[in-house]
Amino acid sequence: MSSSPVPRPVQSSTGGPAPLLEEVLSIAEELWPQALAESWDAVGLVTGRRDRSVRRIHFAVDPVQAVVTEACTSGADLLITHHPLLLRGVHSVEAGHFKGGLVHDLIEAGCALLSAHTNSDSAMGGVNDVLAGLLGVQDTEPLRPAEAGLAAEGLGRIGTLAAPVTLSDFASTVFSVLPSVAGGVRVAGDRDALVQRVALCGGAGDSLLDAAVRAQADVFLTADLRHHPASEAREAAAQQRPYLIDVSHFASEWLWLPAAAEALDRALNDRGYDVEVVVSGINTDPWDFVLTPGH
Repeated sequence: MSSSPVPRPVQSSTGGPAPLLEEVLSIAEELWPQALAESWDAVGLVTGRRDRSVRRIHFAVDPVQAVVTEACTSGADLLITHHPLLLRGVHSVEAGHFKGGLVHDLIEAGCALLSAHTNSDSAMGGVNDVLAGLLGVQDTEPLRPAEAGLAAEGLGRIGTLAAPVTLSDFASTVFSVLPSVAGGVRVAGDRDALVQRVALCGGAGDSLLDAAVRAQADVFLTADLRHHPASEAREAAAQQRPYLIDVSHFASEWLWLPAAAEALDRALNDRGYDVEVVVSGINTDPWDFVLTPGH
């Protein structure tokens, strides 16, 4: 059975000094280069003074009120979220609007906000590499290589399992590694068919359906599959492949947080800094419950 996210502190014990925010941002740039972000994305620092020290860093998927409150009340100096707060343009951050209210909460608490979105999707060791690793997908390469990056960087991943498994068993593995959310896991395909070549994309990845077909994937796993792209992909599929697995957007990306926190903590420790890094356990999936036939 899949498990719910729980807070995961990554303890530092160097007893060293605290870095400045600017120094943390420099390390984050090494881990998740902003040049890898999609052109439509809004990544980078949203709030915060670069000359302030950082003793506590909080990781989460979404910069929603509960997450911001958790970070601010726990004394975090920096909140790193996967999803941007200001992805779509705004003309005001007055506190009466929920986005403006979050900006005010962060500034008043002295908590900086950094977004690492599609740059962390594409980066080595990012969202898609973590997802592939947890599912046992080996020898991966990007489904859509980055225009400016290393050969291993880009959106999505395509690779192989160590041995063929049934679509049903692979879907069960997917369910077992994801945090518990209302939507569960949806599958399109013959449950008894054998699959070995796996394409995947954490978050919304139906734009990579054609890439999964070209890569001759047996199954394509992603989130937020819309009706028409999914239906057309199934109709056009040669021998029904790739089969489709649709998962929660939040759940597919939450898996990256512990790995990202550990990578940042290790880099800070290597530089002699003493910072506490914590992964939020708040479930920010927007859905609360689901009804299925017979239930």
